[in-house]
This record gives sequence, structure tokens and C-alpha cells, in this order.
Amino acid sequence: MVVQAAPVQAVVAVEVEKVILRLGTRKSKLALTQSNWVKKEIESRFPDVEVELVKVTTKGDKILDVPLAKVGGKGLFVKEIEEALLDGRIDFAVHSLKDVPTELPKGLEVSVFPEREDPRDALISKSGAGLKGLPEGARVGTSSLRRMAQLRAVRPDLTIENLRGNLDTRLKKLDEGQYDAILLAVAGLNRMGLADRITEIIAPELILPAIGQGALGIEFRTGDEETREILSALNHGETSVRVRAERAFLARLEGGCQVPIGAFATLDGDEIELEGFVADERGERLIRRKRRGKRSDPERVGDELGREILDAGGREILKEVYEAQ
Repeated sequence: MVVQAAPVQAVVAVEVEKVILRLGTRKSKLALTQSNWVKKEIESRFPDVEVELVKVTTKGDKILDVPLAKVGGKGLFVKEIEEALLDGRIDFAVHSLKDVPTELPKGLEVSVFPEREDPRDALISKSGAGLKGLPEGARVGTSSLRRMAQLRAVRPDLTIENLRGNLDTRLKKLDEGQYDAILLAVAGLNRMGLADRITEIIAPELILPAIGQGALGIEFRTGDEETREILSALNHGETSVRVRAERAFLARLEGGCQVPIGAFATLDGDEIELEGFVADERGERLIRRKRRGKRSDPERVGDELGREILDAGGREILKEVYEAQ
């Protein structure tokens, strides 16, 4: 009897159709570095997802010869990206959280926060001198009213000058001798592999960081549950608690990113401590307070600290700042 072999069944490879997510980003090197990091993190967690970068030019990127405070309006670096989200050209966006206003367009949300980088400010000086070692009258460049106000309070003898441009441009201006020192965010320098340029990391006790500095905020359409599910894998719990407190503080003050306001939250067990300030542009009047509360309710802590500072004179200071812009 001849036994016939069972027929060999062909194995058919089934190609899984990839999910395409379009990520909106600014065109700067730092923005692209941040967005590519998010792209890599998503694709490594979800092999069937492909992230495409869509570059968007914002108003803040176009106007480089005017101090940001004089340009006017909130959301200078996010508005055009949000428009692309609303009309469906992109599926989500990656922002430096400190650039994102607390009031968002209807239908959009920023609720995913990857783990925060170092939130502090960095001094980079041409001579290698730190903040205390800079000579009287030294020219220090920054575009931030927050940094200007606090720097004037700490070193009123320095000459503070406006500095615009992307990170590479700012460093080049320092190297060319246009400034004796400049202030930048540690996070951006770290992400760009330029940590070796830092002369001194400024302690928050001297200069409080911007709200959300060092953190990324991922923005998407509220009703897009598929995208939400994917993005939520990147959320970092401790970062979320800290930045939610800081942004609640900013919301109570109704401030934008171009106002002398700063805040910094830290966690201690089940509690959160938030320190914030409001100042005039000259740094002559600076109101700085702290508040502790439950880690489970960071928005309440931020809101209460904001009310306290407003009642202590912050309301009058902010009114003057806005009228001067």
C-alpha cells in the first residue's frame, strides 16, 4: 500500500495595514528633535503605527526681529499647528509645553505629558564666569520677560538685552561677542546634545522656571479616541501632576508665555509643593509665594496659589505689564 503524503499547505503572509498618524511640528531643530523622539517612542511601542512628521510654520517663527512681548497675543508658537489639527491636516502635535496657552481652542486638549527633562535655566557665558562672577555691566541676552525680571532682581547691575532666534542662532551670537552671556533652558540644550555649553545651571531658588519648562505637551482632538489610546502610553504620571499644578496657576493669573510669571512644582509623597511668582518687567516688584496641597488635586493647589499672589498685589502688576505691551 502506498501512503501518500499529506499536501503541504502554503503559508500566506498577511501584511498588517499600518495606522498612519500625522504629527504636526515646528521646523526648528529643537522642535524636530522633540517630535522625532515622540515618533520613535510611539513606533517602538506600536509596530503597526507609523508616524509622519508635518512641518508647520508659526507666527512666532516668522517674526524674529521683534521682542516676543511686543508681538502680542497668546499661542505665538502653536496657533497655526492647532488650526492644522482642527481642519484635519494632522492628527496630533508635539509642543514645548511652556509655549502652550492654558486656554485651548474648543475640541482640542493637551493631556499627555511625557517624562519631563530638567526644567531649570542655564547660563552660558563667553568667559566661563557664572551668574555671580559676571562683571558689572555685562551684557546678558534673553527674550524672556520672566528671566529678565528675575535676573534684574538678582543682578540689577547687569545690562539685559533682547535675544531672539533658534538655539543655534543664540549660541552663535554669544560666540560672536554680541553678548557676554545668555540664558537658555537646560532641557533644550540637553535634547540637542549641547549640555557641554552650559556654564552654570541656575537654581530655582534664584530664577524660577517657566510654567511647564522642560516638559512636552501632546495635543490632539478630544473626540479622537484611537489617537488618545496610542498617545496615552507616553504619559508620565509625576510629570502630569506637576505641570497640571503649574498650568492651573497660570490659568488663574490669565497669563501668557510672554509675561513675567514663573512656577515650579515638586512632589513630596502624597503632597505637592508649588512655588510661583509675578513681577514687573524691571524686577523691582516681585511677589513670590509657596503653597502645599494634595498630590491628588494639583489644579486646586495651582489655583489657590494664583489667587494668593493676585491678592498680594499681582493683579496690579499684571495689569501694568499688559498695558505696556
